[in-house]
Amino acid sequence: MTTLVPHRKVELFENDISDERLQHYLSKSVVAIDTETRGLIIRRDRLCLIQICDDEGVVSFVRYKTAEDLDPNLMSNVKKLCQAQNVLKLFHFARFDVAVLKYYLNIEVAPFFCTKIGSKLVRTYTDKHGLKDLVKELLGIELDKSNQTSDWAQPDLTDEQIEYAANDVRMLLPLYTKVLAMLEREKRLELAQKLYLALPTICELDILGWNGIFEH
Repeated sequence: MTTLVPHRKVELFENDISDERLQHYLSKSVVAIDTETRGLIIRRDRLCLIQICDDEGVVSFVRYKTAEDLDPNLMSNVKKLCQAQNVLKLFHFARFDVAVLKYYLNIEVAPFFCTKIGSKLVRTYTDKHGLKDLVKELLGIELDKSNQTSDWAQPDLTDEQIEYAANDVRMLLPLYTKVLAMLEREKRLELAQKLYLALPTICELDILGWNGIFEH
């Protein structure tokens, strides 16, 4: 039986989470994190939103309304959480999120777990590894992804955007349990962990604009 996180109201923060919320998340062994940007080109399409969720369903949105709000020199509470060694950070497609957090906030995320990498290692019977595909197969839930390409920099987020962004992190926690069990079953967890350690270097190459560096 799949246990989902409780569905609680999202709390919106401007530029950083509060000290109280940081301490709450630091008491957890695992939190889920996602980002929303203005597009998929990291240097062009700035970070607009960070979503965080824990096993209690405590969802925090950190909103950056302008480019000036993104301060890479600030030791923010978000940075403290992302770099806390006692808290595992869950992502889906960590390659993008880890690179975005590094480029805009100078965050070295660690340790982390990527459900997409995990899926590719164990769901070798399919080429569908998007979040929607994993949630449908492993959790039996149909995610609405219609707001995936909406304007995350607009002055006020819509109710649909808020629900979409919150669900992305809510689903990561039960999904992590499923993917982790499959990695352990197939004896590929160690390989996954090696890939997670290598990923920050791949992210650095992405930021600098190198594509296909391992190709012939």
